[in-house]
Amino acid sequence: MPGTAPSLPAVSVAERLVDAALAVDPARLPGAVRAQAEALLLDVVGLCVAARETDYVRALLQASDGHGHCTAYGHAGGHGAEDAALINGTAAHGEDFDDTYEGGPVHSAAVVIPAVLAACERFGRSGPDALAGIVAGTEALCRMSRVVPKAIHKAGFHPTAILGTMASALAVAVTLRLPRQQAVDALGIAGSLASGIIEYLAEGAWTKRLHAGWAAHNGLRAARIASGGFLGPRTVFEGVHGLYQAFAHSADGDYPALLEGYGEQWTMLDITFKPYATGTMNQPYIDCALRLAARAREAGVDATQVRDILCETAEGYVHRLWEPLAAKHRPATEYGAKFSTPFNIAVAFLTGAAGLDAFTPRTVRDPDILALASRVRYVVDPDNPYPRAFTGHIRMTLDDGRIFEERQPHIRGGRHAPLSREELVGKFHGNLAYAGWDRAQGERLLAAIERMFDADAIDLSALRPA
Repeated sequence: MPGTAPSLPAVSVAERLVDAALAVDPARLPGAVRAQAEALLLDVVGLCVAARETDYVRALLQASDGHGHCTAYGHAGGHGAEDAALINGTAAHGEDFDDTYEGGPVHSAAVVIPAVLAACERFGRSGPDALAGIVAGTEALCRMSRVVPKAIHKAGFHPTAILGTMASALAVAVTLRLPRQQAVDALGIAGSLASGIIEYLAEGAWTKRLHAGWAAHNGLRAARIASGGFLGPRTVFEGVHGLYQAFAHSADGDYPALLEGYGEQWTMLDITFKPYATGTMNQPYIDCALRLAARAREAGVDATQVRDILCETAEGYVHRLWEPLAAKHRPATEYGAKFSTPFNIAVAFLTGAAGLDAFTPRTVRDPDILALASRVRYVVDPDNPYPRAFTGHIRMTLDDGRIFEERQPHIRGGRHAPLSREELVGKFHGNLAYAGWDRAQGERLLAAIERMFDADAIDLSALRPA
């Protein structure tokens, strides 16, 4: 009937999600889920310490009043809870070296862990409380990204920023053991706080770094507002003016992907830990480039003999990693270089690495790297499985007509080729060494992280300089 208001569900998506999240029992989690949460914590802390002296972290520290007892990982002094979440989330995501859920894509730990640990420090919660919140929020964030796949990015927003705000609100609600109604309100409030446009792609500005921290900040704030009795819309997800309609331009999503099996089938076990300090979708191309470089050395070939490099790619990659192609051939900044597949291929091929030292003011001006990057072009493969899987392909043609080709059907560090515990610990120590922390400091910090989820109260003093 014309003019009739749409009917509202008896039980909303947010209410169903909250019921499942509040049922997460840290004492009964499968061992693999707890181990994954510990690995995510390890990764985040190492990344925050690695970024502690960066200009963007210093800018946030300067913007903080510095009053409070919550920890900015790797720094002395204290901050308010929301400021600590903002600083840590931004630092964890700052070098694009943090985890990714391949089906999204979204970055989870950089959002959820800073919000949860800040809440624990502020309100005196325990290790098991932190574990429950981290698992509940991380699982929810991975699942949220599957409701309307690819659409948030296509609409010009960063899914980690938008969905991360929701996930961190839920994670903090679980950590603080908020009543059901307040937890639902927290999600409703978070929907009005979510933000994050992807215009950083234009010139490599810093705002993508901020997105994870701001999502952690806003989720924590939303949960605290809700705990005071502030009401939020319970149809925040599926409503005609809800989150998915606003940011994905469709409320007609796959909500079973979010809700079915939550707490029983663990999507978070499919999270990828990055081996390289760059954009997620570039990772398989780097593996291909490194293998091609090894083959080229064996054949006595150097980069000056490369005439052309053609890559098959997914349509969903193009606007972020390939276009405008001239700008991707010559990134304006070291941060912008992380979102250029041509630069990633060239720097990996020529330097044999793609770690924190590969994306610097020096490398983005290196004439040899830029010359090779300028020969990289792409073609869209209509059958590429993105976002279900992230693939890589490079076809390198030499001046003499010889062709070298490599393919990779998945990202390394994910479910198809997971990094070992030893590799994750090695990455952690490498990040600390990059920041100038010695091995003894790293071992003390590692021991504190391994004990954290069993503690009667969260104590992050080990995350501050000795």
